[in-house]
Amino acid sequence: MKLIVFALVVLTFVVLALTVGLWIMARQIGILFERISPMGALVNDSGPEVGQSTPEFNLPSLTGGRAVIGPKSIRSTLVFFLSPTCPICKKLLPILDSVRKAEGGWLDVILASDGEDAQHARFIENARLSSYPYVVSAELGLAYRVARLPYAVLFDEHGVIRAKGLINSREQFDSLFNAFEMKVGSIQTYLDDRMAVQS
Repeated sequence: MKLIVFALVVLTFVVLALTVGLWIMARQIGILFERISPMGALVNDSGPEVGQSTPEFNLPSLTGGRAVIGPKSIRSTLVFFLSPTCPICKKLLPILDSVRKAEGGWLDVILASDGEDAQHARFIENARLSSYPYVVSAELGLAYRVARLPYAVLFDEHGVIRAKGLINSREQFDSLFNAFEMKVGSIQTYLDDRMAVQS
């Protein structure tokens, strides 16, 4: 009988110790989440700035028709710069497709690159991109100062750039839309401003 009582007392202390340990760990995880900010699209300082009007283009699309980059009546535009030889770009294509479906009510997606048309035509066929406007224009990349890929620029129906940056994940795509909705240049800018106010 004494052995059972002793075992129950030991188990009670073990459960209490585990509960306290779990509470301490949860608290530390909460502190870490507060210290580590979400990572948005990596914004570079070159090219047209957020808040400026986008350079206007009317370019032929390899998938037919023309792609208008500039003010549109009621729709915003995401220009996604990619390359047939970029493995991250290929990884992001299913994500881009899901973004286009989710945001299709207000957003047009245009794919952009440069190089030889034949290589891009094969890429369009292999990656099943025929439903996207796909432009090949070195001038477009130069206008936005695209240095690394994949890169995206989001502008509103007035042709004003609302967000831009290097994209490597779904979260970074979402950060462009969050910046657009919050009317801030980028998630990093918003977090930096908030930290400055709290200091």
